[in-house]
Amino acid sequence: MRVFVTGGTGHSGSYIIPELVAAGHEVIGLARSDAAAAAVSALGAKVRRGDLQDLDGLKKAAADSDGVIHVAHRQDLLPSGGIDAVAAAELPIMLAYGEALAGTGKPLVAAGSIGSPGNLGRPVAEEDPALPSGEEHKGTLRARNVVERAVVGLAEQGVRSSIVRIANIAHDTTDRAGFLPMLIALAKEKGFSGYPGDGANLWNAVHIRDVAALFRLALEKGPAGKYWHAVEDGGVPFREIAGAIGNRLDLPVVSVPVDDLMVPGHFGFLANLVTQNYPASNLVTRRTLGWEPAQPGLLADLDNGHYFAAG
Repeated sequence: MRVFVTGGTGHSGSYIIPELVAAGHEVIGLARSDAAAAAVSALGAKVRRGDLQDLDGLKKAAADSDGVIHVAHRQDLLPSGGIDAVAAAELPIMLAYGEALAGTGKPLVAAGSIGSPGNLGRPVAEEDPALPSGEEHKGTLRARNVVERAVVGLAEQGVRSSIVRIANIAHDTTDRAGFLPMLIALAKEKGFSGYPGDGANLWNAVHIRDVAALFRLALEKGPAGKYWHAVEDGGVPFREIAGAIGNRLDLPVVSVPVDDLMVPGHFGFLANLVTQNYPASNLVTRRTLGWEPAQPGLLADLDNGHYFAAG
């Protein structure tokens, strides 16, 4: 297939392009700058110059392709407008793809969040839709759900559209800005590795190479209008994550009382995240697409030591 990819130089995109090339696909990567063009080319893709603000250019690129993988976001909008501005800019892009691909049955695979169905009190499954988002959800992660719902809705227009929900923790040797590096830096700063309360709340995780494989499978054979779960570890207790970090840093592993002052005092802006429970299932994804995660799990990857190589 001739595949148009946006976000090809990002954390997931830089693995998705080689995954597609290795499978025999011709990849065209969007590049805004000379540096991005060089990086896309080095990954084995052809370069299409342009940016996410050029909707006509994106429509033409989609129309010229056999399928689209979209993992780019307007990160430049985050400082001034937050997640609301990012979602507001992304929605017209998805609708533009829809215009270009309507009635063709061609695939459009976009990145989503494993948290989009909300906290259900049970493992989130692929059949659970992204929650609707409205004015009352401004400034929250739920604001981006409008994008996921729009992509899935394009299936009604003859687009083989789907969302790959990526786990809360996407880990690998190139992870420099994700959740794990932040927790490791926090433990070094505080002198201990903390977890909230009893630390029994569950987190999900996936290796970024397995994410790339899932994007390829969704592109190649995923039915229309579906959510897929890029989740390998469906429920790791937070205290085990904290324990692995503490053991590697030779620091105490300590419970932080779940208190209005104690948790924010220790975790800062991460406070609302670390107390959440995020169990998730990947059963439908594995059965339908034949996806089998092959890379190290979360605790094994922490044990590999590369997250701690710099200090």
